[in-house]
Amino acid sequence: MKQRFRNLLKTNKWLKYVPNSLTLCNSLCGFLAILITLRAYERGMDRLDVFFWSAVIICCAMIFDSLDGLAARIFNAASMHGIQMDSLADMVTFGVAPATLVAVMTHSLRTPNHIGRTEEIIIYLLCSVYVGGAALRLATYNVHAMLEKKSGDKFSGLPSPGAAIGICVVVAYAWSCDIDLTKYAFLLPAYAAFLGLLMVSPIPYTHAAKWLLSVRRNRKRELLLAAMLLVVVFFRFAGLAVLVTLYIFGGPALALFRILFRRETEETTRTANPAGKAG
Repeated sequence: MKQRFRNLLKTNKWLKYVPNSLTLCNSLCGFLAILITLRAYERGMDRLDVFFWSAVIICCAMIFDSLDGLAARIFNAASMHGIQMDSLADMVTFGVAPATLVAVMTHSLRTPNHIGRTEEIIIYLLCSVYVGGAALRLATYNVHAMLEKKSGDKFSGLPSPGAAIGICVVVAYAWSCDIDLTKYAFLLPAYAAFLGLLMVSPIPYTHAAKWLLSVRRNRKRELLLAAMLLVVVFFRFAGLAVLVTLYIFGGPALALFRILFRRETEETTRTANPAGKAG
């Protein structure tokens, strides 16, 4: 079987271009999401619909982002060129596009008549924190990819697709419930900045793709995945928003719990074995 597959690759060398083609589709989705977002300023457009479809395109890009790595392994086409191209595509799709979505969404919902110059500057600065966090996160990932042959089961910091979907589910939930975001629009840039800080933090996050691949070998994970799918099926966007939010905030919560538990353990050890007393 392996020999047949190798022969197929030799006779069809174009298959090695499949991963880069998928990566290119990822970056084009990001560009399209930006263009769709900017249509919010057109007269007669339903702005919430515009933002929803922009979020959908960003989520579609995540499919291409997952498939390009899989294709690279299947066709044995992994290379430094592919790694660099993947990070550049992620910067557009999961860095610039979500920040543009938040900035335009906040600015257009509040309207120029209800937003001051100071507020406008703060909005753009907060969105810049997200873009900067994504750039630093992806650069760090590239360095690790070059130095390490295999990636672990954990990410150091929130992965950029996770940050992007954190913004997208908020938009999708608001669209599904027809929520008036005018009063809450200013919270979106603050949330984006928070996600940007999480991307450059040392907080460990589960590698979602590897976790899904290991589900078949773990009964508990199978049950957990089934439960998550049921939540999405029955509650749709609300369920998806809850699951994504739990993933994002679960990282800091678990990190804080570990720190507090470690301190408590150390204090218990000191109490049980005071200084100067033989153990």
